[in-house]
Amino acid sequence: MSKFMDVHRGMSGISAEDLNQAHQADLQIQDEEGVVFEHAWADPETGVVYCLSEAPTADAVQRIHQRAGHPADEIHAVSLEV
Repeated sequence: MSKFMDVHRGMSGISAEDLNQAHQADLQIQDEEGVVFEHAWADPETGVVYCLSEAPTADAVQRIHQRAGHPADEIHAVSLEV
């Protein structure tokens, strides 16, 4: 499994409750693609949301986000960490 950071744009004004609901929607179906969503962050002012996950592929991450109703604008593999 690889780690991925995905980016969602256009979510200006997102609240903590909105972010939690979106994250929970992903968690409810993540097993169907072998994805594990680890954490999500948001900046309500810019409308940017970031999600960190472990998954077999970036496509698996996108499929879950699409089905949950919030497709990612970008998905980046993050293979190095300290």
